[in-house]
Amino acid sequence: MLEGCRDMKIKPDFLLRKVAENYVVVPVGTAMVDFNGMINLNETGAFLWEKLEHGASEEELLSEMLEAYDVDEQTAKAGVQNFIRELKEAGLLE
Repeated sequence: MLEGCRDMKIKPDFLLRKVAENYVVVPVGTAMVDFNGMINLNETGAFLWEKLEHGASEEELLSEMLEAYDVDEQTAKAGVQNFIRELKEAGLLE
């Protein structure tokens, strides 16, 4: 189930960077103490991350995915939900 219009946002202590052909998320500031390591994202993950940096609902992410990628709605919906779940579990969303 999509969370509809409830906006989520990436915590400000995490930055997305492109290194060569790879996307990595690194902690900065106080997050460096609590979060050990980096997160690697594929192109789609980086796309969703950038949307969440400015705040977005799952519904908005799904709409953006369908517009930007050649993917069916069911696959896009599952991908968005999994990505959001993983971000929540890692404590990366406000």
